[in-house]
Amino acid sequence: MNNWLKRYGVHFAVAGIFLVICFFYFTPAFQGKTLGQSDVLGAQSTQKEINDYKAKDTTILWTNQIFGGMPVYQIWAPYSSNITTHVVNTLKTIFPNPIDTVLLLLFGTYFLFCVLKLNPWLAAAGAFAFTFSSYNIILLVAGHSNQAYAIAFFAPIIASVILTLRGRYILGGALTALFMAMEFKANHIQMTYYLLMALVILIGIELYHAIKEKNTKPFLKSLAWLAGAIVLALMVNASLLWSTQEYSKYSYRGQSNLTQHTNEPSNGLSKHYAYEYSQGVGECFTFLVPNAYGGSTGSVEGIDQNSAVAKVFITNGMPEDQAVSTAQQITGSFPGLGMYWGNKPLTSGPFYFGAVICFLFLFGLIAVKSRIKWWILGTVVLTMLLSFGSNWPYVSDIFFNYFPLYNKFRTVESILAVASICFPILAFLAVREIIEAKDKTVYLKKLFLTLYIIGGVTLVLIAAPQIFLSFKPDGFQTGIGYLSQALKGDSATANAIANAIVTDRMALERADAIRTLIFIVITFGLVWAFIKQKVNLTILSVGLFALVLIDMWQVDRRYLKDANFQEKQDADQQIKPRDVDTQIAQDHDPDFRVFDYSQFQNIKQDTFNPFFHKSISGYSAARLKRYDELIDNQLLNTPNLNVLNMLNTKYVIVGDQKTQALSVQKNPDACGNASFIKSIQYVNNADDEMKAITSFTPKTTAIVDQQYKTQINPIPAAADTSATIKLTSYNPDHLIYQSKSATAQVAVFSEIYYNKGWKMLIDGNEQPYFRADYLLRAANIPAGNHKVEFVFHPASYYTGESISLAGSILLVLALGGATYAETRKKKS
Repeated sequence: MNNWLKRYGVHFAVAGIFLVICFFYFTPAFQGKTLGQSDVLGAQSTQKEINDYKAKDTTILWTNQIFGGMPVYQIWAPYSSNITTHVVNTLKTIFPNPIDTVLLLLFGTYFLFCVLKLNPWLAAAGAFAFTFSSYNIILLVAGHSNQAYAIAFFAPIIASVILTLRGRYILGGALTALFMAMEFKANHIQMTYYLLMALVILIGIELYHAIKEKNTKPFLKSLAWLAGAIVLALMVNASLLWSTQEYSKYSYRGQSNLTQHTNEPSNGLSKHYAYEYSQGVGECFTFLVPNAYGGSTGSVEGIDQNSAVAKVFITNGMPEDQAVSTAQQITGSFPGLGMYWGNKPLTSGPFYFGAVICFLFLFGLIAVKSRIKWWILGTVVLTMLLSFGSNWPYVSDIFFNYFPLYNKFRTVESILAVASICFPILAFLAVREIIEAKDKTVYLKKLFLTLYIIGGVTLVLIAAPQIFLSFKPDGFQTGIGYLSQALKGDSATANAIANAIVTDRMALERADAIRTLIFIVITFGLVWAFIKQKVNLTILSVGLFALVLIDMWQVDRRYLKDANFQEKQDADQQIKPRDVDTQIAQDHDPDFRVFDYSQFQNIKQDTFNPFFHKSISGYSAARLKRYDELIDNQLLNTPNLNVLNMLNTKYVIVGDQKTQALSVQKNPDACGNASFIKSIQYVNNADDEMKAITSFTPKTTAIVDQQYKTQINPIPAAADTSATIKLTSYNPDHLIYQSKSATAQVAVFSEIYYNKGWKMLIDGNEQPYFRADYLLRAANIPAGNHKVEFVFHPASYYTGESISLAGSILLVLALGGATYAETRKKKS
């Protein structure tokens, strides 16, 4: 027992320190408060109908709450046969948000550094450096939970792959399967794609050395184990990945249906949209100096009574308090005049990797001999080039145009999450290099060279930052023009204010550069003292841990403060119904839609109306492509009343332009849940469909693509005009109608067409249906009284769940086998 404690006690001590750090950093979370995350609000509105049915112990895979209706795969689904679902739920039950994610980041990265054979204190420093790199903290504040969860498994996946490549086949393979399964479960394909790019570079370098050393057999064996691990991880997530893959073809990121009246590419995202959030080339200075580009959009950091812009107003006789307030208002209101001066439309903060880490990373590039260095260097260079997007598109365009799936991702700057794990890996491999060296003094010249390079750059950023940085964004002159107009043509004052803002930007950058230089000098001194044997390994390790902790803690507190937390009941009550919402709620019809005309320009980013209505609008980047095309062509500029009618838009919320008061208008022309039509107009393709629905009468006419013509029965000349078809039972996954007609009819349903899972039954027998009016369901209904049902039962989910269960069982067996093999190995 004593030997066991001696061997593993330090790891428990590190675990305890991690918990203490989390407690002090996230104290409000332990007090029952929750982060006021902006994107969480959107997710909650999207999940409104899902959660209502969950409260009734009913799982639905389709929701009509947003964008007329869509599958819930990219919103929420139980995936109960997937073992990783239960692991995630357990963690979330034990630890409050976001501590579960932070602990996964800490322990996963600690595991990686232990695999890289660092001592526990250096491993803890590396774990803290990656976990608290500013991007991860900013993701937590914004509520990008899936993305942060996906990043949390970067480190343990890399560690497991390295174990496998080292010949620990059973253990490495089983752990790779486990962590890849968790990675897939996070359901952020973009982050997983970026990680796999880095792993391909790693495996490519290992292959080169295996061939060079004529020792390919062990490499190929490890590759086979890794391939098996990935297959097992895919099996575990079969229902999630299958349904996602199936739906992706029809989602907003899939192939365009239109060739005319569209700015969208034929497949994937438009390059402008994908590159909208690109890292500036010079903005990479924020890796070292966080406020090199002014921090976050809308920040007023540095704008106080001592700021240059406030002094412009004070000099003109304005009281100090008013001058500061006016200065802050200007920097937060005019384009190009904010403290953040990069070209991103919005940013919550920079990619800051840490002054200590950047110093040691550069030292690692100079000093480390391991071939892992070349993997790190190749990955960092590639991720930086790809992150530049529109700012330096030469490499990014190659990937966008030719690499599979790459054109379906946006916010290309997020690939720097991979670089943020690479930096501390090489940084602490450099420290390990010194520790293991018999003659440590050979590293002194390299250490001084590192100081000269990075210290020199930092000194320039302090003394003459204009050499590297302009402090003026592309929209700077435009902002001056707007400010001049606001000042009634006083261009002299506008230019004086703009120049003062540049001065304040420089002051903000200079203050952080001085801070960075202090950390660089202390880090240099600590490593130098260790090489000169003036301090021992313990002091070096604990000292570096303390430096990293202080460095990252201070900067991260700029983006995640106690003020970001709020009482849970306050978060739950922040969305309250308006009078118009309460009025509409008096209608107990279970299935109709609402259109908020007072904010129709925000139709694709509506996080409010879905809380209370089945809405025409919504908030989801995975909306159906056809619906997105309908919005762009029929709803976004001048809403088409015929289209609103066919979607059964029963109520329209309108606002008075003068008083801003809202009122509700009931739409008497809404087509209802289903209606029998009198005629069909056939068209050749999607372009003709879109053109035809611009002007038609949806209650009597259906617009149908001619591909369905052979499936449709002719409408009798003397059709029963008194025929009826009514919705009698509503469940998003199961809609029941009752039809009554003396003759055969064609019915159009105000439900979104999606044939990957929806089945139509007439009196219990499955029958075909087709698409009408660009995106609605329609079907032949025989004469007589009939029960008509639409049931959503996608094989991709339900068959996928069976595969997930089999994969989960195999994963448990694999982990059990690896544990047994390792235990037996230690005993022998």
